[in-house]
Amino acid sequence: MKKLLPLLALVFSVISVAQTPCVNGMAGQYPCNGLDLQSRISLATFGTDRGNDSWGWTDPQDGREYAIMGLGNGTAFVDITDPINPLYLGKLPTHSSSSTWRDIKVYNNHAFIVSEANGHGMQVFDLTRLRNVTNAPETFSEDAHYNGFGNAHNIVINEETGYAFAVGTSTFGGGPHFVDIQDPVNPVAAGGFSGDNYCHDAQVVIYDGPDADYTGREIFFGSNEDRISIVDVTDKSNPVGISVGFYGSIDYTHQGWLTDDKRYFIIGDELDEANFGFNTRTIIFDVSDLDNPVVHFEYEAAVEAIDHNGYVLGDEFYLSSYRAGLRVFDISDLDNQNFVETKFFDTYPTSNSARFDGAWSVYPYFASGNIVISDIDRGLFIVKDPLLSVNDNNIANFAIAPNPATEIVTVSSKVEPIHKIEIYNVLGQKIIDLNIADSLSEILDISKLQSGMYVMKINNTTTKRLLVD
Repeated sequence: MKKLLPLLALVFSVISVAQTPCVNGMAGQYPCNGLDLQSRISLATFGTDRGNDSWGWTDPQDGREYAIMGLGNGTAFVDITDPINPLYLGKLPTHSSSSTWRDIKVYNNHAFIVSEANGHGMQVFDLTRLRNVTNAPETFSEDAHYNGFGNAHNIVINEETGYAFAVGTSTFGGGPHFVDIQDPVNPVAAGGFSGDNYCHDAQVVIYDGPDADYTGREIFFGSNEDRISIVDVTDKSNPVGISVGFYGSIDYTHQGWLTDDKRYFIIGDELDEANFGFNTRTIIFDVSDLDNPVVHFEYEAAVEAIDHNGYVLGDEFYLSSYRAGLRVFDISDLDNQNFVETKFFDTYPTSNSARFDGAWSVYPYFASGNIVISDIDRGLFIVKDPLLSVNDNNIANFAIAPNPATEIVTVSSKVEPIHKIEIYNVLGQKIIDLNIADSLSEILDISKLQSGMYVMKINNTTTKRLLVD
């Protein structure tokens, strides 16, 4: 496979817009601030006329990064390891008919795909097949199919438990439909929850937040049309509603994401801009007491665009904002009601009005710092903050040994003292955070890490890949 990559890059680089730095507020034709355009692949290249959702996968075997983009007529898979020369590897066609809506999540090296298309069910695709593509772009077949529901608006996966939660189906009143996917190619129905409204989107976590009453429980945070809905789904045969939360000027509670400390739930209302005249509005719920979620504050942006999908990575919130493109916010001081835009990349340069065009979703969890934006009209964008995620190949000051490692790894420096070490998994979740008295060598115990690829960040500037056997 590796011998074929230069040829594939030559063939497919002609179909993408190449790297364009953000200079004086523009990256070519795209307004920007703090984010460079790495490349773009058009919808025509994917053989479709519309795009929708996006997600990502990092191969734990070699650290290669792949963008997954939902299309009207299927799902595209793109190797973005070289983000300036992305490789379109192929498409998995829709299981039934075409649809405006398609959603993808990843678990255990498999993609799980749902759609609003009638009779679509849930497709399962083995992502390790992307290692061996020799005749790109290929037309892929699904590796498994789940027909416990027909159409679904969205799918949520808790990777810690191996359960998928399809939402917006015709089952359980539109509430979450549970599927055991611990064996990805043999999905098994596991019940559902019908005790609240139709659910549009959600996040599910093993709870480790400030409410000690629910520590260790599997908690579902739903965006349920006119409310947020918090449900204990630990026992799949007996899920229990905990509480609901409301806010002012509700029109359509669309999607939300928890901060890392589980204290706040950041949501967007998809229709309030067009119907109430707000500029882009974000509502921050205080969920430190799961039995009593309350609005902490609201933020209104300077543009009119409709907000769509938003995701938290550390102290930043990445929001796909339709005609305003990707907007990035500093959320490090939510306690004091500070929500500050720091970067943006506008994939729809002609207007920021409240209409349904432009950036549908964003995936910011690649260890490389590359960010995927899926645009309804213009295809797949890869952008990056040039000040972050220094390339491994340019770093000689630090060393990791042994690598791969099993129980102990030594981080050493030739010149610069080591004062901070962080380790992230392939989802971008920080799992080790160490502050160190300045030292030129530090020994780390990694015996509790599962086998796979991790990213080590040293002194907040330098990234290194770490393989754990």
